[in-house]
Amino acid sequence: MTNHNLDQDRVAFLDSRQKTKRMTVPAWPRDDNDLPLVQLPVEWPMFSTLNHRTRAEQLREISAAGREDLFTRDPLGPEAQDAQYRILHSQDGFDQLKEDLQERGQQEPAIITADGILINGNRRTAALRSLYQEDGVLEAQYVRCLVLPADATSEELVDLETELQVAKDFKQEYSWVNEALLIEEHYDRAGKNWDRVAARMHRAISDVRGMYEKLQQLHQLVELSNGARLHVDFVENESVFDELAKHIKNKSPQESDAVRAVYFLGVLTGAKYRDLRHLKRSDAAALVRSEIEGDAALKPILEVAEAAATENLEDDPLSELLGSSEAPSPLHSLLSFIATKRPEATVVLSTGEQLPVQDVLKSVSSSITAAADDAKEEKRDQNSLQAPLERADRAIGELERVLDALPRARAFKDEWDEVALAERILAIRNLVKRIELIP
Repeated sequence: MTNHNLDQDRVAFLDSRQKTKRMTVPAWPRDDNDLPLVQLPVEWPMFSTLNHRTRAEQLREISAAGREDLFTRDPLGPEAQDAQYRILHSQDGFDQLKEDLQERGQQEPAIITADGILINGNRRTAALRSLYQEDGVLEAQYVRCLVLPADATSEELVDLETELQVAKDFKQEYSWVNEALLIEEHYDRAGKNWDRVAARMHRAISDVRGMYEKLQQLHQLVELSNGARLHVDFVENESVFDELAKHIKNKSPQESDAVRAVYFLGVLTGAKYRDLRHLKRSDAAALVRSEIEGDAALKPILEVAEAAATENLEDDPLSELLGSSEAPSPLHSLLSFIATKRPEATVVLSTGEQLPVQDVLKSVSSSITAAADDAKEEKRDQNSLQAPLERADRAIGELERVLDALPRARAFKDEWDEVALAERILAIRNLVKRIELIP
């Protein structure tokens, strides 16, 4: 990739600033990795709209504005920059970062392109700008920045961001969604080569591949919602998508569909993760459907969902995701219906009555919990049913090992204790008799 089109006026301004010293940046891949340090007015650097820490939040801003090109048409324009600043300002820990900067000052310089776009230090610069512009802290008027060469390519910039922010400290500031989106970009850039992705991310292949696979499940749910739900809505649900991706990897299409439908419905309705874990089985969707049908309050919802599914059969996004050759799960219609509803919306029943979606979500969540409880009890009963046979199998295995070991033990005639063996054989016989007498 080549470098972005530099704004020559900004390049000239940056060139005119006094260079206080040079600092080595080991993450910069070139042989000459000593970069000049400058002090700049805090409002002058531009936020990077390619910042992968904020990708999921950008998708939310794009959806709210109804503008696919919000961050791409004019990345350095006021609209994109204001949106990026709002994202940075609203992130968790922003107030704590401001307090730290006010108390200790800027400890590490930011890194900018030759025309002043922030590659590293977006959050720190936003926090300093907030301190100066909103709180009147004069000490936050300037930000120290290291300047990259003018011929830096876009590929080098992404690699530098990854090296500085992901490999070093992504656990502190990256959400799993944004980290996975970055992995996905590296995967596409690397020609689908997991070795290269893992090396770039400083992670094991299994780790980056796992992140990618659970992101694909999230992509499906977001696409299914038709804009009602966004990637950022599921930052707190990493465990759900992680376990789902792992479970369905080697399962039949029917079981994958059933478990996916239950997990998607569970995460949409706020069902507890520990309950969903009991529904990793081929009949999971049927179990949940049975509970829903038994709830009189949910029957009208099922009717509306199935009517909507019939009307939209040709354009059903869930059918496209599952593949037309597979029979839909018993939750197909309900999942497609609920996924497209925001929690604050209402559902109009066939009677004309309006029902808050939040109430529907709570009822469906309760049905999922009831199905999970039934599955848990059934598994417990099954375990109790199989436990005697499994323990007997283990006992048989141990006795067979006794047969194998006994000749070698008896070879040590002076040390071998035949009486002790006879005592154990008697104990075994007595136990067998007691087992046989159990009604």
